[in-house]
Amino acid sequence: MSQHIVVTNYNPLWTKKFEKEALLIKEMIADNCIAICHIGSTSVPGLAAKPIIDIMVVVRSLERVDTVAEKFSDIGYEYLGEFGITGRRYLRKGGDERTHQIHIFQADDWNNIGRHLAFRDYMRTHEKERDEYAKLKKDLAQKFPYDIDGYCDGKEDFVREMEERALAQYDGTWDKLYIAARKVQNERKLSPMMEAGSVSAALLSSKGNIYTGVCIDTACSLGMCAERNAIASMITNGESQIIKIVAVMPDGKAGMPCGVCREFMMQLNKAAGETEILCDYETKKAVRLKSLIPEWWSTDQMEGNE
Repeated sequence: MSQHIVVTNYNPLWTKKFEKEALLIKEMIADNCIAICHIGSTSVPGLAAKPIIDIMVVVRSLERVDTVAEKFSDIGYEYLGEFGITGRRYLRKGGDERTHQIHIFQADDWNNIGRHLAFRDYMRTHEKERDEYAKLKKDLAQKFPYDIDGYCDGKEDFVREMEERALAQYDGTWDKLYIAARKVQNERKLSPMMEAGSVSAALLSSKGNIYTGVCIDTACSLGMCAERNAIASMITNGESQIIKIVAVMPDGKAGMPCGVCREFMMQLNKAAGETEILCDYETKKAVRLKSLIPEWWSTDQMEGNE
């Protein structure tokens, strides 16, 4: 039976459905999971869409995903391999009348990861284009109610143009930093006295390089925060200015640097107060370091040495 194409007005419950499914997916791929993102039309508030939840999963290894392919059938998914896109693993739930789709990419496949995030973010922030896209989809659904190829072909040019615009405007720095931090995050016990990796960090230097680090926890005061490990790597490579930095907590959420790390960063250079720190990955909310250390004790001395 051919797929029945129905486009409906935006439903806030789509976000809840994504969140529920994301928990199941994370159980399937465990520590191979770096990020799970709601993408596609159902991820854009106000956008009419086919009620199919599109989910993008970023992993450390696609080979490890393949080893658990059969497990996805336990939660209702067909595992279809690349399905036309090199470097992807595609899964769907519901058959022809599908309700969910999963697109899995390896963390270093930024072209595919970036284009999905760019398109989603562009549609979320451009009302005129969002309304045009909604109208186009509703018209096509009426014209091709049982012809998915006709429906997709009819919106291809529009989607391609929007994707080009989106990529031209997209600043994926926070996404790249978050993924870089999550890629090295791996909690492990080094010895009876030392553990590492429960918290990770990634920073963007003034030269455009990304440096990462993980926390090292010891039985005494010799440990080091993930942020300072990332900064140490930057300094080792001859740089000393941070533009943006993110720390990722064990639950996968962005967290604030501790007081010691804030002080450490402030002493790097005169411009350190302008460093942006990610507060929340989902909303991309960020603050500047200087707002976390108002009336810093050595501002005058730092400026005098420059």
